Amino acid sequence: MNRGCVITKIQDMEKNKRTVTCGELRGKDNGKSIVLNGWVHRIREHGGISFINLRDRYGITQVVVDSNQYPQLAETAKSLRMEFCIAIKGTVRLRPDDMINNEMDTGEIEVEATEITVLSKSEVLPFMIDEVNKDGTPVIPNEDLRLKYRYLDLRTKRMQHHLALRSKVTLATRNFLYEKGFYELETPTFIKSTPEGARDYLVPSRLYPGKFYALPQSPQLYKQILMVSGFDKYFQIARCYRDEDARGDRQPEFTQIDMEMSFVERDDVLDLTEGLMQHIFKETMNVTLPEHFPRIAYDDAIELYGTDKPELRFEMKMQDGDFLSDIGSFQAFKDAVKEGGIKALVVPGVAEAYSRKKIEELEATAKIYKAKGLAWMKVTGNPDAPMLEGGISKFFEGKASEICNKLGAKPGDLLLFVADSKRKVACTALGACRTKLGKDLNLCDPDKWAFAWIVDFPMFEWNEEENKWDTAHHMFTMPQYKYHETLESDPGSVKGDLYDLVLNGYELASGSIRIHDPELQKRIFKIVGFDEAEGQKKFGFLTEAFKYGAPPHGGIAPGLDRLIMLMCKENSIHDVIAFPKNSFAISPMDECPSTVDQKQLDELHLKITE
Repeated sequence: MNRGCVITKIQDMEKNKRTVTCGELRGKDNGKSIVLNGWVHRIREHGGISFINLRDRYGITQVVVDSNQYPQLAETAKSLRMEFCIAIKGTVRLRPDDMINNEMDTGEIEVEATEITVLSKSEVLPFMIDEVNKDGTPVIPNEDLRLKYRYLDLRTKRMQHHLALRSKVTLATRNFLYEKGFYELETPTFIKSTPEGARDYLVPSRLYPGKFYALPQSPQLYKQILMVSGFDKYFQIARCYRDEDARGDRQPEFTQIDMEMSFVERDDVLDLTEGLMQHIFKETMNVTLPEHFPRIAYDDAIELYGTDKPELRFEMKMQDGDFLSDIGSFQAFKDAVKEGGIKALVVPGVAEAYSRKKIEELEATAKIYKAKGLAWMKVTGNPDAPMLEGGISKFFEGKASEICNKLGAKPGDLLLFVADSKRKVACTALGACRTKLGKDLNLCDPDKWAFAWIVDFPMFEWNEEENKWDTAHHMFTMPQYKYHETLESDPGSVKGDLYDLVLNGYELASGSIRIHDPELQKRIFKIVGFDEAEGQKKFGFLTEAFKYGAPPHGGIAPGLDRLIMLMCKENSIHDVIAFPKNSFAISPMDECPSTVDQKQLDELHLKITE
């Protein structure tokens, strides 16, 4: 008897096994007998006929059940609910010409059902799958609800598209790099804890009480050791972990396309990365990118855009406004130029539209970046006789033509200024206003891909809290050769041989040429406050490897999550990761992180203290 039951179940499985997918059938399949498997997407009744939209990841097929022809089957159809998982056996037939649905890939056919098998039922849904607003845009539930029922959210057309694109990008990456002679090699997940800028996630060792592994913030040290080992072209789709505050384009665990090469200079790495991006966009989206991306020096990026990740889909560059301190009576400008400077921004054609309230919103943005305020004027009159109104215009009477000529402004433009005793504050604060204006005024074409390289970064930055120099990138970055003699005497002027790839206002990749000389590495350690003993303790295994013929090498690591986010035109990497954490680094679906029982703690020699 038991054996017979098993045979019956196997026979049922074979009967219900799909022969085609829900996105596969076309007019040429008319008359075919098929089996479909999928989820009930929508159901409607009309004139004694049930219409079932059956969905899988390939598409949707309309299934028809005629109650006159199959009364018992019609009862089964009426018992179905959305997201029931079912098998349909039936015959493909052409839809009447006036019933063809051109919005569906399968819209010229339908399937006349002869059998329906419920494979599993669904409870009442916490939210609708692929619900749309009146304007056709998708209804997106709040994030915690989506993450709690992530398996339902992943059924939506939007999320199916995003993860399918992610898979295609990963495959395109592998194909490109294999063709270029790269090896895909794995580096350890349990590593030694080393200072890399963020907090490590620590894993206690059961076998060695009091000692810990760390999860890698990046494969940095190990990929450099692979270069010492003679594997001159390495890549890895690498999982990385950083214990830091989450935000839209960052979370505790993320993925990067990690690459390292030997016997290369900066241009070699940049050329390869440009080729990779061109290949990815062409293969997955049929988008042709430029052969080379613009290169912008870090100092120029700060002066022109106020950020090292500028949004380049619109112009509106910032300008030097120091001349205003000499031609007007505004004391804040005069005070600022003594040690810092004045930055100016011309916003074309919005003077009339921008009320005092909107300008105050921009000022609030500037203050987030430590600006004391946001000065402004509006250009009125006519091109031959411009005038200035509002804001600080009273301090510049009779100077309208001079100011407009200098800044290239014309009637109808809004002029914005930030002045500060620290020039970088003036730049970054006004740059933040520029970025906000780009969004508020819809200046960013969603179909434009504005790549750029940011190069010639400062090697070091001053840490005011600890009164010491820190490396701006990481301690293994090669200083540009022309600064080697002045490393210790003038760290602030040193430029590193490092580079960032920027796309549409986001940092997409970061990399550098690495130090391969142990003596030069010791000098860097010393400048940032690592004495030789501490450097040996933290990074001794790397510097030891460098003693045995380390080749010149460099690399880069594009963020896969961020790349997919931008390609999908989303604002958060949560929308392109299958199972992300929320903004509090929690997974609502499996309630991670969670407590563990006392036995596990005892085995690890750990004690929880309040």
